[in-house]
Amino acid sequence: MLDLIQKTISGIPSREAKVHHTRELLQLLVLKTLYDRGYFMNLAFVGGTALRFLYDLRRFSEDLDFSLIRKDSYRFEVLVGKVLYDLRKSGVSVETKPRVKGSVQSAMLKFKDVLQQLSLSTQRSEKLLIKIEVDANPPQGWNTEMSLVSRHYVFTVTHFDIPSLYATKLHACFFRRYTKGRDFYDLLWFLGKKILPNLELLNNAIGQTEQKRMNVDADNFNDFLRKRLAKVDFVRVRKDVGRFIEDKGELKLLDGDLVSRLI
Repeated sequence: MLDLIQKTISGIPSREAKVHHTRELLQLLVLKTLYDRGYFMNLAFVGGTALRFLYDLRRFSEDLDFSLIRKDSYRFEVLVGKVLYDLRKSGVSVETKPRVKGSVQSAMLKFKDVLQQLSLSTQRSEKLLIKIEVDANPPQGWNTEMSLVSRHYVFTVTHFDIPSLYATKLHACFFRRYTKGRDFYDLLWFLGKKILPNLELLNNAIGQTEQKRMNVDADNFNDFLRKRLAKVDFVRVRKDVGRFIEDKGELKLLDGDLVSRLI
């Protein structure tokens, strides 16, 4: 695996981009393990990394996010153990400790020596991190598809369809307890598609976390967007997302007035 990473990043000029591409190849290996082990019968791939791998979103991502869609024969601790086994078998040193907090199952994969082995860091304490997170109680109303991934390996993943991914991203943008700039970069991507989100899933997600229904529909959706965007601190958005964007010139697109005009 390290030989593949070294070959892939050799022509990349900046350290920042090299680290992102290294993480991406390790994410790819985790996804392949989940495919090989049959976990896409249980899980649907969601979030920004899904947009990156499946739809060529022009930003890097850190985490691998999933929704649990089938509970039969599924145990998170077993999944993590198999991921660790396959990663170590591929020649990378990794450690983690699974955590379950309510319906959120997570494991922070800590790659201890990868950055040093690739000459991307001289600090032995610096680790490359990838967080696996599973929502074990996702709101209802989602729809799934299967897509082929063909980057270095060839395999399939089950994932939410575009309207369902849009719904979950809207929920993250406007109901997360803190501002995560990457969410709004992704929102800009969705706005460019000129589609409606899965409104059933969006309303169910809002109801699940906010304990109330907002009844967002096709008629009031644009008003919903404008009112929510008016409260967003786009200075904070740009600061958060900057290091994940391939073309830094795209940061100027993350402007409240500009985004509102796209609606």
